[in-house]
Amino acid sequence: MDLKDMKFSKDHEWVKPEGDVVLVGISDYAQKEMGDVVYIELPEKETTLSKGDTCSNIESVKAVNDIFTPVSGEIVDVNISLEDSPENVNKDPYGSGWIFKLKLSNPEELNDLLSSDQYEEYLKGI
Repeated sequence: MDLKDMKFSKDHEWVKPEGDVVLVGISDYAQKEMGDVVYIELPEKETTLSKGDTCSNIESVKAVNDIFTPVSGEIVDVNISLEDSPENVNKDPYGSGWIFKLKLSNPEELNDLLSSDQYEEYLKGI
């Protein structure tokens, strides 16, 4: 997956726009920091969320971390394969490790996210 097509939050979620729907997951940096992912609580389909809302959590061997909604919208799909294979978040965070799809309610919020280059710069300051 080309990271140039993606946007990132400072909470380490990524967004890949696909028309009026975005694919959402956690960044490679986040999955490395967490360690081995052992469980993901997937959000409920048809849930409407506002930017910054906690929508689910992800459990690793180190800790449980919240997943925040990087943009506002309605959950239209979840990656149910993660229920049986949560390790896909570690193996392929930008591919088979995606977590949910969100139908945008405010596409302008994408402008508030970081480009892949900006995200790389942000990580240097952590």
